[in-house]
Amino acid sequence: MEAVAKDLELYRGDAPPADWTLDTEVAGVLREADARGWDTFHLAGYSGGGSVALAVAAKHPERLQSLALLEPAWAGNWDWSPAYAEHRKGYRHLESLPPEQFLPAFMRLGVRPDVVLPPPEPGPPPPWMAKRPAGIRAFLRNFDNYDLDRSRLAAFSHPVFFALGGLSHPDDYGDTAARLARVFFPDFHLEVFPRRHHFDPPHRIEPQRLADGLRRHWELAEAETGGRHVAAESRTG
Repeated sequence: MEAVAKDLELYRGDAPPADWTLDTEVAGVLREADARGWDTFHLAGYSGGGSVALAVAAKHPERLQSLALLEPAWAGNWDWSPAYAEHRKGYRHLESLPPEQFLPAFMRLGVRPDVVLPPPEPGPPPPWMAKRPAGIRAFLRNFDNYDLDRSRLAAFSHPVFFALGGLSHPDDYGDTAARLARVFFPDFHLEVFPRRHHFDPPHRIEPQRLADGLRRHWELAEAETGGRHVAAESRTG
């Protein structure tokens, strides 16, 4: 099995392209697969990459053998619970914050209220971190008006794996997992990592357990389709 970790198109330059949307990322995923000669493949996505993976599943379900979602940042603008709708207001409030408050407030929204987030590491942040605030803002703006086709997503019949941190905010990622399991995806498997959260994710802290779960997920899908390729969209928004 060949695995590829693909960076988001959003971060190719120093700033997000002016015309960037989730469709830019969908095209990037397909371009990567086509370059490798993959007619079909498995797709995994974390955070913003998870939203990209859902967009691929909605637009090009025929290309996927399975879908793995690691707390997607967003999963459509329909069927929201009251708690989720209220929680999303916090993300809209981020737009008005000064730069030094933006990332701390963004991170606070992703975890349970009693979770203590670690302070920033001493010294200058890594170079890639400078691109994150603008990238997150681009995602949030596009989420407001992107048409994630509900009917096409509901028709996706291949296995879906969802990794959820037990310390992530239940009105955010927990609510998303419940909504997708309830409304869509007849072959849906939820894997809960009780001590993890969105910024302390299993692919960093418990990679072996996550890898074992993904391997079982892929083997199940391959038993149905006879495929063998993996493409991983594993970068956060």
